[in-house]
Amino acid sequence: MTALTRIFGLDNLALAEDVVQDAFCRALEVWKIRGVPDNPSAWLMATAKNRAIDVLRRQKTAQRCAPELERLFKSEWTLVPTVSGLFDPSVIKDDQLRMMFSCCDERLSQTSQVALVLHLLCGFSASEVAAAFLAGQAAMEKRLTRAKKVLSSSKHLFDLADREFAERLSSVQRAIYLLFNEGYQSASGEAATRVELCREAMRLAQALLDHPLSANGASHALCALLFLHAARLPGRVDAAGELLSLFDQDRARWDAGLIERGRRFLELSASSDELTEYHVEAAIAALHAAAQKVEETDWAGIVTCYDALLRLRPTPVVALNRAIAVAQAQGPSRGLEELERIPDSERLAGYPFYHAALGELERRRGALDIARGHFCTAHALAKNAAERRFLERRIEECSPEMSLTPVPAG
Repeated sequence: MTALTRIFGLDNLALAEDVVQDAFCRALEVWKIRGVPDNPSAWLMATAKNRAIDVLRRQKTAQRCAPELERLFKSEWTLVPTVSGLFDPSVIKDDQLRMMFSCCDERLSQTSQVALVLHLLCGFSASEVAAAFLAGQAAMEKRLTRAKKVLSSSKHLFDLADREFAERLSSVQRAIYLLFNEGYQSASGEAATRVELCREAMRLAQALLDHPLSANGASHALCALLFLHAARLPGRVDAAGELLSLFDQDRARWDAGLIERGRRFLELSASSDELTEYHVEAAIAALHAAAQKVEETDWAGIVTCYDALLRLRPTPVVALNRAIAVAQAQGPSRGLEELERIPDSERLAGYPFYHAALGELERRRGALDIARGHFCTAHALAKNAAERRFLERRIEECSPEMSLTPVPAG
């Protein structure tokens, strides 16, 4: 899709999508007879390239191509070599980065930016993007259509030499971060996690490291954060897909390879003079990963990291996470004190994890009735079915006959 967008221009996205669709339709016809080739991706790329050449030959007078390439496409001497060159893997890699930057246009909402990235760079259909956001297909199709209209007004892919590069890079990093978060902790729906979204976010984050301009400290820190969190995905749910607390997780199931890669990315991020939110969040994830058992976690170090994160991002949610870490380090009473001191805590009234945290700390203090009330509030606010089932188990455990074991969600 990226190569085709470069060929036809951002104002002809529909034409590029038609060529992609034609390539897939051709694959269905041919593979049914001849079987799937050894390298399906290469076959599809070659088919799309040949189809693009056919379209350009037929539409030479229609000027439905990128303006800067129009002259090269008018001559048979240069048409095929130019198109072939745009399908070269190294060129595609650069153009994918430019496409990512184009999708994160500041005129678009963050949701629309992420939706475009999934659609144009990850190959998700409109229905698949809708499923990723747990939205209706018709509504998502309208959102994508509006976003593409904004995108097409640019006509060209984002120029990496643009003076707005640094600002746009921050938007790209944020979009990748949000995409991963939606996969790691689904906002709604049935599943606790959606691994496919996490994988796409990790792939896109690594793509930032493939170009010297975007491979800055923040990009390395973002990769570190994503890899360290992804390492914990196998342990976050049980065999039935039910959410597990941090204390209940089998850390032997955490992916040691991803942890090591995350640590390496974190080391490389230190080359930057700027401390970003991604650096601090990755450091917190690294401290969690360093503990073989939850009891060995350096909670004091995590509190210190949250102090730094609060200075960078002074939000009630960060303050909430810091209070939970304080409770782990100094006991539930101190944690409750910190929760009560959160500025603008009324903004957390509709946030289920705030009430779940209150319930957990009251539960640890033995105030079961109070804890149960908080857990019930959290349950009423939770939009994710897996989280609701998790909270239902906590509500049951607040009955007097149940034994008390601290079980904060991880």
